[in-house]
Amino acid sequence: MADCCSPGAGTREHSRPGLTLPLRTVGEHPKASHVVGPSAKAPSNSNRTGDVEIPAGTFAMGDPFNEGYKSDGESPVHEVSVSKFRISATSVTNEEFAEFVEATGHRTESETYGTSAVFHLAVKAHASDILNRVNNVPWWLNVRGADWAHPAGPLSSWSDVPDHPVTHVSYNDALAYCEWAGRRLPTEAEWEYAARGGLPGQRYPWGNELHNDAPAGAAHNCNIWQGEFPSRNTINDGYLTTAPATSFRPNGYGLYQTSGNVWEWCSDWFLPKYYKTCLAQGTVEDPQGPSIGRGRVMRGGSYLCHDSYCNRYRLAARSSNTADSASANLGFRTVAL
Repeated sequence: MADCCSPGAGTREHSRPGLTLPLRTVGEHPKASHVVGPSAKAPSNSNRTGDVEIPAGTFAMGDPFNEGYKSDGESPVHEVSVSKFRISATSVTNEEFAEFVEATGHRTESETYGTSAVFHLAVKAHASDILNRVNNVPWWLNVRGADWAHPAGPLSSWSDVPDHPVTHVSYNDALAYCEWAGRRLPTEAEWEYAARGGLPGQRYPWGNELHNDAPAGAAHNCNIWQGEFPSRNTINDGYLTTAPATSFRPNGYGLYQTSGNVWEWCSDWFLPKYYKTCLAQGTVEDPQGPSIGRGRVMRGGSYLCHDSYCNRYRLAARSSNTADSASANLGFRTVAL
């Protein structure tokens, strides 16, 4: 998926412009990456985000408004039954990810490659570290030294935004964190069920209308783009890029920012026709996603979403990317085992 959502697969490059890194087998780690072993487990007093309990239930999964992109496969709406589970109230923060890195020595794929994608208005790097613009999505810049610890480029630091969601983490990096923490990624069905917060059939976690009837910043329920994408952001919601993970009101289950801020990895393979298969089965119980697909599912939208270009901040919206992809608007939250 190469659009405002994320720079897409195959866009990482080595330190010299023009040399595109070939796609690798899904699940394969770069040789330099640290794979978490059984001895590197999170301590019992770890500073991870608190969980909220999601009750078992059945819900209508998918887009009831026919507003989604056909290629994303948001329809048909189908009935899904989900067992009780516990999920983190927020996406994993920089501070939490730093604890993981300190304990394990893990190197993210962005660090191993040496570059990652940063939105053009947010870059903090010397001109020599801006290698190129990503083909077809020129608002994404390939920046040397951009990674989870330097989210805007080498002249930035995670310690300046410790309570913001961690970004520049691939699906593989998220799995490594989960192994250390004794957790897992949510399935796509779990993610949407929890994100809805008990409100059936709504566009957003708070209802059907994007804004509150309130002045200025109080009108905003989430962190998305305002203005003219991708050149002018009025920042009426208060943020050009990421917001602290507990910004804005939580949904009915206590989850923060399931619309906007950062995309979140789910465990499922992405296959646009999968919902048609589910509908044919009747009520699907705890679906784990298709057995094959073109990358992994991403949910929730990000601070770059705007209804003029990418309205994937709706609850039913879905996107995908390859397991080794990462960018400045992509993070994750976790589920208790």
